[in-house]
Amino acid sequence: MSKRLPDFESADASDEQKAVLQDILSGPRGNLNGPFLGWIFSPELAQTAQKLGVFCRYKTGLPLRLSELAILVIAAQWRSQAEWHIHLPIALDAGVPADVAEALRARGKPNFADADDKLIVEFASELCETKRVSDATYDAAVARFGHTVVVNLVGLLGYYTLVAMTLNTFGMRAEGQTELPFPE
Repeated sequence: MSKRLPDFESADASDEQKAVLQDILSGPRGNLNGPFLGWIFSPELAQTAQKLGVFCRYKTGLPLRLSELAILVIAAQWRSQAEWHIHLPIALDAGVPADVAEALRARGKPNFADADDKLIVEFASELCETKRVSDATYDAAVARFGHTVVVNLVGLLGYYTLVAMTLNTFGMRAEGQTELPFPE
């Protein structure tokens, strides 16, 4: 699973590690695909992060399509192999157009048929690229989604940046991943 971390053996897991694994497996994800077997070496971080992840993935107030589109922006920005591999099919199933996803992957400029898609990509891209969000983009996001959802969107972007950083630092790949969407 990782080139840099030792193999995790569940038979040797501490009580804290077992609790984290059980919470992840019994939660809405139902699997350990992603950063979890990296975080498990720090059970407190793993538990805190996975709970934040449940909120960011499922409870932001954004429709799944827009959440997954924002995750693809982060995966492309960080060239996170596993993050892209895991979330691309979810995004496509949720209605993200394949040409928009491919443009993000290739660092091109997507053509948007949906104004919400464009706004999410502009917001996430501005924050990643300039480390700020312009007044115009911020005002448009608040007008469309409200302050609470915009705060949650920033949380989602931050969480998936943590995921990307973890996956990249430890050279982690997704279960069954044989192809890489980004050059190494």
